[in-house]
Amino acid sequence: MVDVARHAGVSLKTVSRVVNHEPHVSAALRQRVQASISALGFRRNEAASRLARGATMLTLGLIMENISNEFYSRLAKAVEAAAAGHEALVVFGSYEERPERERMLVESMYARGVDELIIVPSPADHSWLAEHPGLRTVFVDRVPAGLERADVVALDDARGGRMATEHLLARGHRRIALISDDDGLSSVHDRARGYRAALAGAGVPVDESLVVRGVFDPWRVSGEVTRLLDLPAPPTAFFATNNRAAIGILQALRERPERPAYVGFDDFALAEVFSPGVTVVRYDVARLARSAVDLLLDRSDAGRRVKVPVELVARGSGEVPPP
Repeated sequence: MVDVARHAGVSLKTVSRVVNHEPHVSAALRQRVQASISALGFRRNEAASRLARGATMLTLGLIMENISNEFYSRLAKAVEAAAAGHEALVVFGSYEERPERERMLVESMYARGVDELIIVPSPADHSWLAEHPGLRTVFVDRVPAGLERADVVALDDARGGRMATEHLLARGHRRIALISDDDGLSSVHDRARGYRAALAGAGVPVDESLVVRGVFDPWRVSGEVTRLLDLPAPPTAFFATNNRAAIGILQALRERPERPAYVGFDDFALAEVFSPGVTVVRYDVARLARSAVDLLLDRSDAGRRVKVPVELVARGSGEVPPP
């Protein structure tokens, strides 16, 4: 800090105020100090900062739905890597689709001194978090219900849903089924909203008989796909709103003569192995994690939103034309 103050031509107190996000520093001074920090190659040592305040080693909590899901295991790895850049440790917990266990994990971590949490929220109400004013939270992938002001890092889900459906429409498909998770989740809701917007834009009415909601496990998805393909007027294409749904479609098609097109949301390890490869809406998990960690360690007021972009990766399954 002495070196930065000398380089920037400001007082040591000014540097302290800038790095600790304190008020009463003009924008010009703040910019000058930050420029000196960058020029000198310094970065804030969060662990040392906490020790200087009498706090313990920085530990972040990550609470997810189910770490056995590939998306969550990749997110956990990325959060751990992002936290390492701040000399922070990460502890994990899975609530396995049980909101009461989610609350238990939050309160258990908080009781053990882990007061900075990254949470992939369940669809349940989260207003009870107001009972813990010392707890800092950033929500990932979904907007929590019951909180007016929350820091959220989410994907551009509506755009992803629209991109996937428009991709299928461009190949000539008009009977496109939607296979989705719990519509009470903001991410699922927005992906379905993108699906509906794409159909509306193409002048194709939504056939509600082709919309499946609330299926979580691949084996249940497989059963729903089989049911839809047995309809008198079956779908010629599918949009799956998560990786588990895409895997369920693959399971169903193993024993079927039909070869409908399908696009998944979330990439997964074997997506390129199948023939054809699985076309997916993909995003940068590392960017998702870094954004969450950065928000968590920034002391600004809550209520911020970060939207991570998505892209469509064509591998063959989404390019199959209708029969």
